[in-house]
Amino acid sequence: MSLAVVGTDTGIGKTVITAGLVSAFRAAGQAARAIKPAQTGFPEDDDAEFVAEVCGDESAAVRLRTRAEPLAPAVAARRSDDPIEYDSLLADTREAVANSEVGIVEGAGGLRVPLSNDPPQEIIDLVSDLSIPAIVVARSGLGTLNHTTLSVDALRGRDVPVAGVVLNQYDGATVAERTNPGEIERMCGCPVWTVPTLSDPTDGAAVAEQLPEPSTFL
Repeated sequence: MSLAVVGTDTGIGKTVITAGLVSAFRAAGQAARAIKPAQTGFPEDDDAEFVAEVCGDESAAVRLRTRAEPLAPAVAARRSDDPIEYDSLLADTREAVANSEVGIVEGAGGLRVPLSNDPPQEIIDLVSDLSIPAIVVARSGLGTLNHTTLSVDALRGRDVPVAGVVLNQYDGATVAERTNPGEIERMCGCPVWTVPTLSDPTDGAAVAEQLPEPSTFL
């Protein structure tokens, strides 16, 4: 099986949630692997390496395309005169998924982030073409209702099943935070899980404890 981990924004915590999912599946006896189709800001930013370190196993993650500037993949590729060709990237992502017992495909930024140059395609196009369910990672506080529901609607508009929403760094410190999980569940009609701010985000087991059992997604 496979899942896509997508976000409403950049810096939302997709990689932490991806690491938690991979860790949870591995603890359940399944050889899960994170798949990062496009990594920018590399090598300073390396989401695959983060997951591998969390899991203590280099085979726990793979990256497929890297570009140096911390920009949208298609923009960084264009500026480096090294275009990303979509069909090739899609084929490589499908192969990585097929070669994984459980493949967790992590997006880059939000759904409408430009991914490839030839032809111009976005993160949402890749998720749709992979035909796998998605988990949406979102902020917990004020303003998340609009971003989250629009992201869920965009996925469903492309026939992508939404397995649920994760509100990351949830501390329940404000009325908005405390009411957002119920409102998003009501508005989107899907499960909503909360992951608190962790003192050690590299503790994959601690993240996994906040997420549903892996069997939920099977």
